[in-house]
Amino acid sequence: MKDARTLRVRPPAVAGTFYPAAPEELRGALRAAFNAAVRPDCEAPAPKALVVPHAGYIYSGAVAASAYLSLVAARDRVQRIVLLGPSHHVPTSGMAVSSADAFATPLGLVAVDAAARQLALTQLCVSVDDEAHAYEHSLEVQLPFLQVMIDHFEVLPLAVGRCGTADVATALDTVWGGPETVIVVSSDLSHYHPYADAVVLDRRTAAAVVARRPDEIGDRDACGAAGIRGLLSASRADELRVEQLDLRNSGDTAGDRERVVGYGAFALV
Repeated sequence: MKDARTLRVRPPAVAGTFYPAAPEELRGALRAAFNAAVRPDCEAPAPKALVVPHAGYIYSGAVAASAYLSLVAARDRVQRIVLLGPSHHVPTSGMAVSSADAFATPLGLVAVDAAARQLALTQLCVSVDDEAHAYEHSLEVQLPFLQVMIDHFEVLPLAVGRCGTADVATALDTVWGGPETVIVVSSDLSHYHPYADAVVLDRRTAAAVVARRPDEIGDRDACGAAGIRGLLSASRADELRVEQLDLRNSGDTAGDRERVVGYGAFALV
């Protein structure tokens, strides 16, 4: 990483709202999430890719933690996280990388992998767009989990906008890497349905993810559907199996059951 005096840093945008801004409070929120997570099979292999939710920690933190616990065995091996999340705030054509040298959280700086960024930019669907990253929470909320789970890593953050499945898959193949690289796709599931309806919808979506049927995952089934479809379609994912690690919604965690948001955790191993 560059000298700290010359670093271009993307500051946290949702610290204090989606998760605590004070470092010790944030560590406490992460401990609470891991305590409420579904414990993985201790003999399961470390995943190559994860699908994790991105709501406020009180809502989806435990489900995200169910995914991140599967990285324990690889915490000293993983060096790069390729992180995809939907662009919620800025209309984006294709996929956007940030020009920043690092992303900041209350736990410190996470370096951006400049070499992986250059590889991604060889794809026509990938461009530099700092506006797409400025307020995007779907990527930011994953970083504190990664900071406490992985010893040393750099990140390639990709904000996904209007982008075809084949384009996402090709971009992922470009930065797929080896055992040192883990792909993380950030996505919530259904939005604002009554609890019983959401359970049915999310179970259907989860079944499509586990069965690797990207064409059955619609944009209204998951806000990060483009990333999920691209991951499932990536040529280098062909020999991986998908495991469902957790499936809940905000009615199960911290909200009412009138209008819920669905959360799923999946691993490709």
